[in-house]
Amino acid sequence: MPMQAQEIEDLLRQTFPDAEIRVEGDDGVHMSALVVDESFRGKNRVQQQRAVYAALKGKMDGAQGELHALALTTRAPE
Repeated sequence: MPMQAQEIEDLLRQTFPDAEIRVEGDDGVHMSALVVDESFRGKNRVQQQRAVYAALKGKMDGAQGELHALALTTRAPE
């Protein structure tokens, strides 16, 4: 079952409560997200994106995942 943007944002908000989060996409399968959070400071892009994937709690895991593709933009606040 495809995920809606609000569901993705809600999952991310649990891990990153103070982050700027924007989730876009309307097909529920191929989505994009911007996550700007202080916890990313000093981490490289791979570390930041792993943290976001972990926050999704397995929703992207394997062929049976609810979310097929999530284009991520992550960074610490300026």
